[in-house]
Amino acid sequence: MLEVYPIGKARFPAALDDTVVKESIDAIARLPGELREAVEGCRDLDHHIREGAWSIRALVHHVADSHMNAYVRTKLALTEDDPTVKPYDEAAWARLPDSGMDVGPSLDLVTALHARWVGLLRSLGPAELERPWRMPAGEPRPLWRLPVIYAWHGRHHVAQIVQAREHFGV
Repeated sequence: MLEVYPIGKARFPAALDDTVVKESIDAIARLPGELREAVEGCRDLDHHIREGAWSIRALVHHVADSHMNAYVRTKLALTEDDPTVKPYDEAAWARLPDSGMDVGPSLDLVTALHARWVGLLRSLGPAELERPWRMPAGEPRPLWRLPVIYAWHGRHHVAQIVQAREHFGV
């Protein structure tokens, strides 16, 4: 049986935890290499990660799309007072024609994006990490939650790809 959450669901500390944030930033720094390694040599990028789920190809493009949005949310939280960020329809984005392209550009994008994002995140102190942002009609969230959730997000999708490749032999 293929696990939907092969590494478990995301968990957050109750308050800013410098160690958790640093580990999360380090995980974000490692993600481009881990994602590239997860798809290297894949014989069928269009194979679904499990029944009814996205393909490996779509998942790589999703990581690029999602992490671009997270980077923008990080910058908005740092430059605006309590910004409300715009959500996006991930499934609709995955149906756009660019999600059928070769994964190379998305792997390169994640590499470049994470270099900038990690550099920015590592420069932040506690005051910046506590800056609020929110989803529409949502409660304020501190900026430090972004690296924590996206570190998990990257590991989660890499694990799904690895799990699918092992299970289906692709």
